[in-house]
Parts: sequence; C-alpha cells; structure tokens
Amino acid sequence: MAPGMDSGASSARRSRSGSPDLIASNAGTALPYATRSALHLKGLVPSGVEDFSAQESRALEQLHAKSTNLEKYIFLSWLRTTNIHLFYRLVLHNLKEIAPVIYTPTVGQACQEYSHIYPFLAPPNAVDGLYIPLTEVDNIDEIIENYRESIAEGDEPEITVITDGSRILGLGDLGMNGMGIPVGKLQLYVAAAGLNPDRCLPIVLDFGTDNPKYLEDPLYLGIRQKRPTDEAFYAAANRVVAALHTAFPSMFIQFEDFSTDHAFGLLDHWRERALCFNDDIQGTGCVILGGFISAVEQAGIPPRDQRILFVGAGSAGVGVAKQLVDYFVIEHRIPEEQAKAMFWFVDSRGMITANRGDKLAQHKVYFARHDNGDTQCASIDEALEYVKPTALIGLSTIYKAFNERILTRMNELNTDARPIIFPLSNPMTKAECTFEEAMRCTNNRVLFASGTAFPEYTIPETGEERVPGQGNNMYVFPAIGLGAVLCKPRHITDTMVYAVSKALANSLAGDERARGELYPRIERIREVSAELAAAFVHQAVREGLAQDPKWVALATESSLPSGPGAAPDGCFAQSMRAEVRRFMWEPAETFEQLRTSLPHYHHHPVVHGSGRSSGRSSGHTSDHGDSTAKL
Repeated sequence: MAPGMDSGASSARRSRSGSPDLIASNAGTALPYATRSALHLKGLVPSGVEDFSAQESRALEQLHAKSTNLEKYIFLSWLRTTNIHLFYRLVLHNLKEIAPVIYTPTVGQACQEYSHIYPFLAPPNAVDGLYIPLTEVDNIDEIIENYRESIAEGDEPEITVITDGSRILGLGDLGMNGMGIPVGKLQLYVAAAGLNPDRCLPIVLDFGTDNPKYLEDPLYLGIRQKRPTDEAFYAAANRVVAALHTAFPSMFIQFEDFSTDHAFGLLDHWRERALCFNDDIQGTGCVILGGFISAVEQAGIPPRDQRILFVGAGSAGVGVAKQLVDYFVIEHRIPEEQAKAMFWFVDSRGMITANRGDKLAQHKVYFARHDNGDTQCASIDEALEYVKPTALIGLSTIYKAFNERILTRMNELNTDARPIIFPLSNPMTKAECTFEEAMRCTNNRVLFASGTAFPEYTIPETGEERVPGQGNNMYVFPAIGLGAVLCKPRHITDTMVYAVSKALANSLAGDERARGELYPRIERIREVSAELAAAFVHQAVREGLAQDPKWVALATESSLPSGPGAAPDGCFAQSMRAEVRRFMWEPAETFEQLRTSLPHYHHHPVVHGSGRSSGRSSGHTSDHGDSTAKL
C-alpha cells in the first residue's frame, strides 16, 4: 500500500514521525540489510549501511551549510519530524550550538515568519500539535479525539505547552504564529530533562490577533479576526483547558506567552484545579532566583542591605520579584513587609507608586511604593538616583535601556559591593544591555545574568576570559515538568518552585563557583535537571501533595527532613536523583538500542536475522514503572 493511504497502521502513518514504520524512519541509512529485506525495502534505498555517528556528521554538515539561523531552524524542524532520534542526538551532542537555533533567539524570527515557513517544517501528514481556533472551541472534544486518533496507542500526552500567541517573547501579538513557542519549549523539555518526545503536545489557541500585519498578510494561516473580549477569552480558554484536563487528567499543563492579565488570570484560576504552571511567571522567577542567590553570596554586602530596582513590570517582572521576596523571607528570615520594601519598580510611566495618579494594573499593586512622599521618578535615571540600587534587573523589552550612563552609575553607586545587573529581556534585540557593555562600564566587577545568550568576554588588560551568566528558563522548567510527570502532585506550589531555585544555586560545580559564575555550564544540563527534578519531587512529598506511591516511598525512605514544616531547601537523596535519571528519555545511539527502545509501538515488527516477530519495547513507559531497556 502506498504511503498516505489508510490502513490498519494509520496511527503510525499519521504520527509525528511522518512514516509508516518508525524503525525504518528513525534508522534511515543505518538500517541493517537483513532488516531492509524483512521490511521489503531492498532496492528502494541506497545500498550503503552506516552507523548513527555517520548520520549525525552528515546532518551537522548540512546544518552548517545553512547561511541563516532561520534556514537552520527549518532544517532542524524537518529533521525532528522525520527522524526524532537523530534530531535529539544532534541536539544533545551539540547543545550549546543548537539550543539558540531551536529556541531563543531564533524561535522569535521563526514565529514572526511561521505562516510562511509552516509547510516546510514537517511532512504534510505529520501531526505536530493542536491548532484550536476560537470558532471551533465548541468542538474541542472532537479536536481532542482527532488527536487521539493521530497518535500511537499508549502515547497519550503527559505534558503540554499552550499559548494564544498574544505576547510572544518581546515581539508582541503574533497570533497563530506563536505556535513556534510551544513546539520549541517542548524540544527543551526533551533535550534538557528527558521527557518523552512522543508524549509532548504543543497547543496554540488561535483566538485571533490585533496585529494588523498578520490580519493583512495573505499567507497568514490563523483566523482573521480581532481578539475577543476578556469575558469571551476566559470562557473559551477555560473550556479548552477543562476539556484537556478531562481527557488527560494527569497531564502537566504549561501556560506560555499569554498577555500579562490573562497569564495571571489563567494561573490563578487553574493552579489548584489542575497540574499546571506558568513559565513566564513562575519559571522566570525560579531561574532568576537561582542565579540571584549565587550573586548575593558573591556581592560582598549583607543580603538585607540589597536594594533591587526592576525595570519592567509585566507578568514576568512581578513574578520574578515575588520569588526574590520569598528568598529573603525564607532564607534570611526577613519579615515579608520589610523584604518587599527592598524592591522598586519602573514601568513605562516611571517609578510605580501608590500616589502616581494612574490606576495601577492589579498585579502591580503589591510592589507600589507608599513611602515616597511627594517624590515621583519619571525615568530610569531618576529612579536610579532615588533608589541607589545594588541590583538592577531588566524585564522591559527595551533595547539598550541600560545605557552606558546607567551602567557606569551603577558601578559608582556600589564601590563597596559588586553591582548585580540582570538584563533579562528576550530576544537579543530587546536586551537592556550586553555582557561586554556591563563589563566595560563596571571595571569588570559586574555580577551578570541575561535572558539571552551573549558571547564570552576577554578582559583586554589581563586576557582573562569571563563567561556571562544566562538566566535561561531552560535550567528549571524542564526539571519542574519532569518532576511533576513523575510524582504527579495534586498541584504545584510556590515552595516546590522555590526548592528548584535552591537546588539550581546548589548545583554549581566547584570550578564554576571558583570562576564566579552564577549558573552551571549548559553542557551539564541533564545532570542538573536530574538534581532539580529530584529536589522538586522531594518537596512535593514533603508537602503531602505527591500522588505516585513509588516516589512518595523513595522520598520517605531518605534521611532528609520531611513533613510540611521542613524548609524548602532544594535538597534530595542521591537515590532519588539516580532514580530520576533512570527515567529520563534519551535518543538511541545504535540501531540495537533503537530497535529495543522505541516506546509503545507494539505494532512494529522487531526483526531478528531475516524474519519478523512482534516486539514490545520498554523504555519510558506510560506509568514510568518499567525501564529495563535503557538507552
């Protein structure tokens, strides 16, 4: 039967592999000759049989031949949807090079061009997520059933990333084009923490766009209408989430890149009703807190003397600040009101005060100053002189907001301490400053972390090379997702997220600390993810919210403090870390590993010699209870 025709194996034909046989499609030119004969492929492919390393070299050669990052993105997307094991081998073996291509900063451009490049990202029959138009929300159960039919038996999703494209990175409203974000985010879940790629579900809520560029674009693939009112938005979004939760009750839901008010509204509504998480609010705060803890330890002044000025007061900025408040309260026993008073915010109207004269958005009220008297600061410069901060944190999406004058002044204000400067906006075209600028303007004293990747900096006078810290959410959200999938907590608490921040700060290796780095090297991401996921699981068990008995027993058997009164210290038993690591999916490195480890595809033949037999794989199973055939 020709490819594309229906058959009893239709689920495989319509799966994300884009191939009627996953063994053949994921082995490619490494498929042994006997297996080719058994699958009736003799004469249909070149005769050479090579190992997986040769395939990887060829793929890397093709990647390097692409002249732009967008071309590399398209190439890698096609590779992922046609040979998922080769794709993830390439990513894991070249993570520092490829992560910026499959996610930030390249994903920003990919989203802007998504409708134009969509047909070239995957074969026509590859299902790579859900596109849910506002006009079809009443048919959400049918849409979910269509998805069930498109996947192989046993591959029900255990994690989803969902967006409505209304606030993509720092690029604004991209409508349906925002689908690139859930797709990219889930690739990082797999690469960094070993989530099963066949059980990841990207979703875009195609609820229209207020961006005239896309409404007028003849190639735009989303619905051509303005966004709904808040009332209509919440009714439709909650209908979708409720249907997803009913269909897949243990699925971990990550909300991503919604407009600020909707981001908080959805999280507030669902955080105790379903297993959910908002990376913009909770994840950004979590990873920045991890780096901030390390910075405070190296700053040279007592933690309670820190004065922190935020530039940008959206969901991410406020989320970060609230988690930093928790740090001062929990770690340094500073009363909440005193800890909150260590923070100042500047938005587009100036310093946020209770008497500024405008109606503050609800999420800004908590940090509004009441002690400013008649003083109002209309600019960052004025706020800098008024606050005299020890730490300057940017989530403004304003390019070069931290100009040379501001950076130099930060250095002058902090002669007795190392200034903490975190320009966290993405992508690079929205970053408040670069690592080089921060180093030059602070006489190389800065404690630096950014949201986007910057190159290393060589100090001209000494030739010493410094590595910039990158507060990349990739350090934390994959570990949180993995921990949630494993132990299945009833919901995710702030203290679970805090425990992950502490574990991140604790994960620095000795040589990394000696160099004054704030984050572990990205090449260690899987090792770090296992530690952070173990800390998450342990904290979920401490709080009595973990529901999987295996992980409850494992945490309870450890000698670490337990019970709801135990502090969220980010600690974990080594036996917990080892067990978490055992359940992390990895791509096959050889054909034999591939043959024995493809999860769930029991309808595929397992070939021994020249005959066929039905085979069952183990690997990353639906209940995480069997991993006898590890990769």
